[in-house]
This record gives sequence, structure tokens and C-alpha cells, in this order.
Amino acid sequence: MKIKFTFALVLAAMLPLFAADKPQRPHIIGLSHIALNVHDLEKSRAFYKDFLGFAEPFSLTNDDGSLRLTWIKINDRQSIELFPETQTNSDRLNHIAIETDDAEAMRVYLASRGVKVPETTPKGRIGNLNFNIHDPDGHTVEIVQYMPDGWTVREKGNFMPGSRISTHLRHVGIIVTNLAESLKFYHDLLGFKETWRGAYKTNQLSWVNLKVPDGGDYVEFMLEKELPPPDKRGGDHHMSLEVADVEKAEATLETRLDRANYSRPLQIHTGINRKRQLNLFDPDGTRVELMEPRTVDGIPAPSSTAPFPAK
Repeated sequence: MKIKFTFALVLAAMLPLFAADKPQRPHIIGLSHIALNVHDLEKSRAFYKDFLGFAEPFSLTNDDGSLRLTWIKINDRQSIELFPETQTNSDRLNHIAIETDDAEAMRVYLASRGVKVPETTPKGRIGNLNFNIHDPDGHTVEIVQYMPDGWTVREKGNFMPGSRISTHLRHVGIIVTNLAESLKFYHDLLGFKETWRGAYKTNQLSWVNLKVPDGGDYVEFMLEKELPPPDKRGGDHHMSLEVADVEKAEATLETRLDRANYSRPLQIHTGINRKRQLNLFDPDGTRVELMEPRTVDGIPAPSSTAPFPAK
């Protein structure tokens, strides 16, 4: 009995050493960007630049000189990437991206958990370290680390005009059809923290919000029983831009010269989360949600206990 007790004590003392040997997850600071496939680049540029007031800091071309992608800058750490579509009526969401402070450590950590990753952490054409993984619903999730010699840092403080309708990408929305598997990926693997659940109806869950582990940005799960057709996902696949006062934002948009090219009405409403918001739609139907950071009365909306949609 004494031998068994001694062995148990030794094993208990060694467990922290085993845990320390296993790669640990580096910090995930926030959302880096959302990337969209666009049908008409000039119309998309007009929407995001002329209507929403953002600037375009840089772009990349293919070997034949055609545009590969371009950036719409929100702030020094966040942007919207626009890719000319390769197929009509396809999913407008190209990928989402999260920022880490150590991409190589993240690659090693994910590999140790059985995630398919590249053999090395490459430096992209704009000088940042990045690689892609895929979530349970097949969404591409880019892991990015901004490097001191990269274009992102190079343009710090630039291309941020006062005309910007927002200065912060607070969340991105993605379609989720298997909540349990998505929670394993974002919560258990990446360390996101669930903050809220919402529902249109009392008997069916509609959304789950998960905040990055080391910042305030979050990913919103848009729960669906089945994946909608590719050209019908623009309401679910969305971005939320934070605004201090949605009424002021609406008034600003009404004065923009490009307002005449935006045919939809500008309607403010209070969401299930009790925050005032204004939904816009870009030329491809991707929803751009302008939302205030606080609830209408300062009291947090209660989290829903409704079940996940049944198959």
C-alpha cells in the first residue's frame, strides 16, 4: 500500500511537467479581417469607400497583371479584403482572419492538437506571417501575425480618413450547422469564450457569440439546420461595424454623394440583443451591420436557453 501511495505522489508531481512539454496556445488578440468574393469590384469599391468612407491602402496583382485582391482599411489592425470572384453566384465569404502575437507558436500548437497546418509558417506578399486552417463547417480561418516590416505596420496611422463610418470591426458572422463541433473548434481548441446566446423564437436557438480569448472582438455563429445555397448566405455571413450613435451614422450616410446609388432604405431597429443597429447590404448582398456597443438601457440582454435547431 505504501509503494502504491508513493508512486501516486510521484506521478502527481510529474503531471505538470508533462503538461508543460505540450505546446501552449499563444494569444489571439482580435479579428484581423473579413475577406469577400465580389462580382463587380468597382461597385464594391464605391460602396465601401464612397458610401462607407473607408480608404484603400494597397492591393496585389496576379502574374498576368489582373487584380488579385485589395484592402479596405478599417483601422491599423483591421480591414476588409475584396477578391474578384472566380465563380458567379458563389459564397461571398472568402475567409475570416484572427490576429495572434505568434503565428509559428500557433502553428505548432494546432499541429499538436491534430489540426492540419503547413509545415512552416510562411510570410505573405505583404510581409505578414500567415497560414490557413478550416473550421467544422469548412470556413477558411486565417491565422495572421503582423510583422514590423510588413505593409500593415508600414501604413500605421495612414489611410484612416475622418469619413469612416466606423473605426472598429467588432464581430463577423458565419454560418454554423453543427454547434457542438464548432464549439470544440472555437472554444476548446482556440480558446474563444462564449458570451451570449440569442433566439428569434423561444423554442429555437439562432445565434451564439464567442469572444476571442485575449480581446473584445467576437465571432457570431449564425445557426442553420442546413447550409443555404451559396448565393443565399449574405445575410448570415456578415460583418458588424461598431458605431457610437447609430442615428448619427444614418444621418451621415444620408449626406453621402453615393447615397443615390444605394437603393435600400436606411432603417434603425433594436435587435434581440437590445442594441440599436442599422443593416446595410453591399452590392453582392453581404450584410454590413452598424451596431452600437451598448444596449438601449445599459442592461445586458439575457442569454437564450433555447435548443439548437433540429435537423
